[in-house]
Amino acid sequence: MNRRHLLNMASLAALALTSMSGSAIAQNYPSKVIKLQVPFAPGGTTDIVARVISEPLGKALGQIVVVENKAGGGGVVGANETAKAVPDGYSLGMATVSTTAANPAINPKIPYNPLTDFTPIINIAATPNIIAVHPSFPARNYKEFLAEVRKNPGKYSYSSSGTGGIGHLQTELFKNLTQTFITHIPYRGAGPALNDTVAGQVQIIFDNLPSALPFIQQKRLIPIVVAAPNRLAVLPDVPTFKEVGLEPVNRMAYYGILGPKALPKEVVDKVSAGVRKALEDPAVRKRIEDTGSIIIANTPEQFTAQIKAEFDVYKKVVADSKLKLD
Repeated sequence: MNRRHLLNMASLAALALTSMSGSAIAQNYPSKVIKLQVPFAPGGTTDIVARVISEPLGKALGQIVVVENKAGGGGVVGANETAKAVPDGYSLGMATVSTTAANPAINPKIPYNPLTDFTPIINIAATPNIIAVHPSFPARNYKEFLAEVRKNPGKYSYSSSGTGGIGHLQTELFKNLTQTFITHIPYRGAGPALNDTVAGQVQIIFDNLPSALPFIQQKRLIPIVVAAPNRLAVLPDVPTFKEVGLEPVNRMAYYGILGPKALPKEVVDKVSAGVRKALEDPAVRKRIEDTGSIIIANTPEQFTAQIKAEFDVYKKVVADSKLKLD
């Protein structure tokens, strides 16, 4: 037996041992605390959904699930950390349209590929998006809003969760379609953006409904137009973007869980089943649905296809509208 043959046998044995070890780890998963990373600051919809699901998911898996916030770059910093994590199931992340579609579609410098650097696990829920204004803004409905921003180009500003996020991209698409100009003020997450808009430091926000709705109900924000398949029961007088002739903007957001690429199937299946188990609790479902969200709970394969479809849509939006980063 020659030296090369011995080396080949040793390599094959090492690969087999690694595979067996990985399989054993996956079978014993989870055996320690799991981190669920939110790629935005606290207070936004991604953070809300993560914190609602983390405790019941931990109970279903038999281990604590800790939510950690890692803001920056419109979600890119936190998403990249998840992409680069060890694929053992102990570092998972929240997946959003901003991090897996909108931001990668408009930013050529994204340090990860949304289609190949993650393992999608499950889409927990979909949420409508909404344009809302501070009560001092001189409009109370969409017709008045459009007339005001057209009449005063550059006078008003809008806040978003960050450059390249869904709020940024959808507002830029709105501006392109309506031939209006509103200045973009990016934040390190929807929470800080929302706080400044409620405080009147910024006049307009394009936000996910769950985080904006409490302020709308308190009349601290005025709803203008919503991205949803139909008018919402909680906001029956607010038209959809489709109704006002802006169907390309009429896209909901998703909030799911993913891990780094090469996550073992056993881990994917256990986390997916754990989320489904958590969502069997009517109280958990109600907490999510009370935000205006719709429970999805699809399969890993369906979520993978959904991410690709959304990324393709936003790539086309960017190309057709010639959108660029600020």
